[in-house]
Amino acid sequence: MSKSKLRGIQLSFSNTQKLRLEKALEQLESISSKLNSNATVIVADTIPVDEDAALKGHGTLDMGRNVIATVCGVVERVNKLVYVRSLRARYKPEIGDIIVGRVIEVAPKRWRLEINFSQDAVLMLSSMNLPDGIQRRRTAIDELNMRTIFVENDVICAEVRGFQNDGSLHLQARSQKYGKLENGKLLKIPPYLVKRRKQHFHHLDQYGVDLIFGCNGFIWVGEHVDVKDAMVEDQVNKSDPQNTDSAFLQGSSEEPTSTSLEIRRYICRIANAITVFAALGFMVNLEAVTETVTLSLSLNLGVHEMLEAEFHVQVAEQEVERRSKSTRRK
Repeated sequence: MSKSKLRGIQLSFSNTQKLRLEKALEQLESISSKLNSNATVIVADTIPVDEDAALKGHGTLDMGRNVIATVCGVVERVNKLVYVRSLRARYKPEIGDIIVGRVIEVAPKRWRLEINFSQDAVLMLSSMNLPDGIQRRRTAIDELNMRTIFVENDVICAEVRGFQNDGSLHLQARSQKYGKLENGKLLKIPPYLVKRRKQHFHHLDQYGVDLIFGCNGFIWVGEHVDVKDAMVEDQVNKSDPQNTDSAFLQGSSEEPTSTSLEIRRYICRIANAITVFAALGFMVNLEAVTETVTLSLSLNLGVHEMLEAEFHVQVAEQEVERRSKSTRRK
């Protein structure tokens, strides 16, 4: 038995498991290199561009007739813009990002949140919906009642609104899909493993679980909450006009309900699937998570067995098959 460390997780691999894992990772690297033969660059590599039309973005340097990469990463092209997306980078917030954070301080007219960034984020009392849902000016009474909305250690989902003068983030939670998250588990993974997408809120109907991918590397896995806004989730019944429950926002006046044992197991199973994917360094998305959970169920594995070395190897081998099929389709 040999011990290996996968991104902070210490695992004991047998010689056979280690060989299988190395083979799977080599195959994934080969598939990636075929798909992105000209995309991966290191510092001082020359990036092929159209000299007249190209716009040089982040991670590039104009050296006369050549464009040089200043960071290691993948070359991305958006219309005429050429930039390098660095690998294993810290979270770099952008306006409109969906983030998940934890309240660390209740200050006058604001909450301070830890969001896996170099500075804390600020959520102003005026930048969120009040529990009664009425749009009105905030009063001194509202400020006194701030602790009835959020307190220290509460987990919150919000959106990046802008940047303050000191570099900290300004958040907003005016939509019904934002707010306090309860009855679930918060995961922290490297932010570069979460890709910005059009949809970061997902409802896994077969498990009764909600999944929120925060761009800052915080991922929420929790019991499903009925939605009011039909735009919030993937699988919502838009034809039901009587659905008046808020999405992902637990009402402060409602009594907390206990989560069933079955749903708790599914929450832990999904959380372990994300942990395994992050440990292997794979991009985390809805398809990958659901396939990993399905694999664990098909193998009749217990929740705790998903964190063992053998399942890490099986997930890597499954990822090889998935990417190979995707390549053949193209």
